[in-house]
Amino acid sequence: MKLVRTFGRTGKAAAALIEAIERRGAANTSKVEPVVSMILADVRLRGDAALRDYAAKFDGLRPDIPLLVSRDEMEAAWKMTSPELQAAMRVAQANIRAFAEAQKPKQWTISPSKGVTTGQVVRPLESVGCYVPGGRYPLPSTLLMTVTPAQVAGVPRIVVCSPKPARETFAAAWLAGVTEFYRVGGAQAIAALAFGTQIIARVNKIVGPGNLYVTAAKILVSQECGIDMPAGPTEIVVTSETGNPAGIASDLVAQAEHDPEALAVLITSNRTLAEAVKDEVQTQSRDNIIAKQSLAAQGFIFVTESVTKSRALTNRLAPEHLTVDTKADLKWVKNAGSVFIGDYSPQAMGDYLSGPNHVLPTGRVGRVRGGLSVMDFLKVITVQQYTRRALRALGRHTIALAEAEGLLGHAQSVRARIR
Repeated sequence: MKLVRTFGRTGKAAAALIEAIERRGAANTSKVEPVVSMILADVRLRGDAALRDYAAKFDGLRPDIPLLVSRDEMEAAWKMTSPELQAAMRVAQANIRAFAEAQKPKQWTISPSKGVTTGQVVRPLESVGCYVPGGRYPLPSTLLMTVTPAQVAGVPRIVVCSPKPARETFAAAWLAGVTEFYRVGGAQAIAALAFGTQIIARVNKIVGPGNLYVTAAKILVSQECGIDMPAGPTEIVVTSETGNPAGIASDLVAQAEHDPEALAVLITSNRTLAEAVKDEVQTQSRDNIIAKQSLAAQGFIFVTESVTKSRALTNRLAPEHLTVDTKADLKWVKNAGSVFIGDYSPQAMGDYLSGPNHVLPTGRVGRVRGGLSVMDFLKVITVQQYTRRALRALGRHTIALAEAEGLLGHAQSVRARIR
């Protein structure tokens, strides 16, 4: 990791570096957009034939293996899963479900004036596509994180796409009751979910994390299909003055091992802590090839002038994962996907077991939204009803506003009912 002082003689260079990190989302996806655009166009044109070609090229899928995974294959994978892993999946699923149930918005009505009823009804999306990465590591946790809140929301059609899915991912799909699971990944899977093919019917929304190609594809199809957010590659910021160097380093290494493009940052005004964490990261990443790559390329320790400057920089970066020292730090946190507090809250617990979703906004999207939630699978539809007496009492105000805007048809639509 590079240790960078944000003030004094190195302040100008640090400012330029921080600005580059702020632009990371658009800068990263722009590198792969030409290739992704070509894949999207190819799948739109050739459909399943294109999916087959890409699956063979990138995933080594043989022609005799169907794209659709059978429930029998999922069940067999579950039966081959160790009791320890089965138990872990069940606990994770239960915690994710409980958290999503608590998040779920309610239907309600109010009466702001006599004879007027307003409110909201909550309806699930009709179909969603859950993208589960499967290239570098099997990620059954992501299957549970995306499918479970969709189930809590009541989505009737839930589609899973994953490249080279591992046995553990099949097992998680069996546990979750998934019935539509395709062996397809990358930008081509996003294209199939967004545009539809003969085998894979299009969905209303695509959710889930992915590499740069998946993230770029989601952004490019977002005008035709809903998406949750850009969610990848992984980001971590630890903002600390008093944390345990070994614990901080372990979180930085853990998130860095996701992807060579991962971003790992420590922000502190404590130079002694900065040096200790730097040494710990070097030691702990020694045998972790991917973590070493990402930490060398995008691992930074920013030493700031003050605690206040550290907090301001943290909110500027709007990280996917953020660790802080104490619960009191929540008062200043404005922008982050998910927050972890103290030495005993490793980010890995959130990745797997806590319940809050691990599909989180990257590329500073944490400025405008949080992580995936049950709300991503729901529509809140507003409802309003007037009695004749209430419309007569309040309609004159709408007439006045409509005429002020020159929308005379609006005014007449009220007058026609109150004469």
